[in-house]
Amino acid sequence: MRTYKTKPGRRAEFLEIFRTRSVPAHTEIGMKILGPFLSVEDSDMFFFMRGFPDLASREPMKAKFYESELWRNELEATVMPMLEKYDVIVVDDPTGLVRLP
Repeated sequence: MRTYKTKPGRRAEFLEIFRTRSVPAHTEIGMKILGPFLSVEDSDMFFFMRGFPDLASREPMKAKFYESELWRNELEATVMPMLEKYDVIVVDDPTGLVRLP
């Protein structure tokens, strides 16, 4: 589960880049994205889930994304300055009921 708070007024711009550049790169690696979900109480906040086939896949798949040319040469310098803060909570679905698209 990921919670992002953008700097004031930057959410729409961030989400456009997220949807058009970041999500396709995640998908190509094999990660699933559920969301984004927009906060109705804070116009600068949104949430999403990033899913992996299993916990063992998480670190290698994240490394593939964060070591990519896209992240290092484009996205990091573009999106990180837009963020005020972000939080990540690693969760598990022991029931197996949640399936990300």
